Amino acid sequence: MKLKQISIPIENSINRLYELTRSLADAGINLRALSLVDTGNFGELRILVSDVAAARQIGMQAQVPGRVEEVVAAEIDDRPGEFSRLLNPLLAQGIRIRYAYACAGIGSGKAVMVFSFNDNDRAVGILQQAGIRLLDDADLSELDRSSEAVAC
Repeated sequence: MKLKQISIPIENSINRLYELTRSLADAGINLRALSLVDTGNFGELRILVSDVAAARQIGMQAQVPGRVEEVVAAEIDDRPGEFSRLLNPLLAQGIRIRYAYACAGIGSGKAVMVFSFNDNDRAVGILQQAGIRLLDDADLSELDRSSEAVAC
């Protein structure tokens, strides 16, 4: 239950971000999640998209090549304490989080947490054993079509 995420070092410019996201939109590629972190003159853009291969091609044509990384997306209830409940079994097994970002639900009562762990495979097993629902591409596609979609 891992997803492919594209990580792109991108100039810290709204113009560059607009050009890239506009190109993705023009190609019919849906942004399912986005995280942008400021690191000075450049930022780190992380995106989950509906078509990874096409999005990478568009990025390369725009001279912003990205790397594909595996991440884990977990769905939790959108209420106090649920995030720490998710973290507890990972903590007990010594799993470290490299980075994470969240998507809050709109009317769904759910939130989606996207993670990169020091060991994604072990983390997947631990989370599944703890009863945490992990999302795959089909689940994200379903959220795209749902009237109670999760927005990142």
